[in-house]
Amino acid sequence: MADYPNYLDPRTLASLEGLELRARSIVEGFVSGKHRSPHRGFSVEFAEHREYAPGDDLRRLDWKVFGRTDKLYLKQYEEETNLACHLVVDTSESMAYRGPDAALSKLDYGRCLAAALAHLVLRQQDAVGAVTFDHQIRALLRPSNNPAHLKAVIQTLEQAGHADDSGIGDVLADVAERLNKRSLVVVISDLFDDESAILRGLERLRHRRHDVIVMHTLDRAELDFPFRDIARFRDLESSGAVVADPRVLRRAYQDEINQFLQRIGTGCRSRHVDYAQMTTDAPLDLALSAFLARRLGRVA
Repeated sequence: MADYPNYLDPRTLASLEGLELRARSIVEGFVSGKHRSPHRGFSVEFAEHREYAPGDDLRRLDWKVFGRTDKLYLKQYEEETNLACHLVVDTSESMAYRGPDAALSKLDYGRCLAAALAHLVLRQQDAVGAVTFDHQIRALLRPSNNPAHLKAVIQTLEQAGHADDSGIGDVLADVAERLNKRSLVVVISDLFDDESAILRGLERLRHRRHDVIVMHTLDRAELDFPFRDIARFRDLESSGAVVADPRVLRRAYQDEINQFLQRIGTGCRSRHVDYAQMTTDAPLDLALSAFLARRLGRVA
């Protein structure tokens, strides 16, 4: 990669550079699958069929295939088979959290994930765009497959702040309304918001036939609650704070966070949303390569 965000330290930079070698063999299945085709500009050459879904243009139905199979399939053409990937990154205040042993905040780790994915998508000659949000969309970069577009993606990620609370459900519904073309939508967030609203937003994206991935980005301290001394715990997205002994709270806290993770994971899977938990202590190349391998295994 020629251009990296300036918040990446040398260790993380080396990790990103190693990502391409580790993931190259599996990236094609992740960003391509049935989407891949030669890029031919405004070509209208027939490429493949796909199964009919309610709302599709009936003029594209292949009646010859229907006559042979009694099933409805649509014709797709070269320009329709190229992938558009939208990276939807949560930049709200809670994403600024960085645990005592973490090298990066959740936001910076999410930025790294998004930058690496953008690079991989562009290497496949597919289009990538970026959305940053807190309680509303703050920036929306339209997708492009020009290799130079990586700079624009990184600039969009770098300019994203963390000055407000999150409204993930409403934002996902807004994104669903804005995307006219069936796309791959990658949501990078800690999902610290109303669970039912989040799942409704994911439903809206799936209803519009988008392929959706949720990368649930958390700090290890948020999972393990390693604190020992009496401390003041502050809500990053409000003015609320409480002084407490973490040793007394640890078991109840871990029960609650584990139930939260289970509900989110089950809710995603029941909606056919690809869900992966990402923790900021995991080396970026290993975490992302492992996810790509799992995804390829599921869609192959």
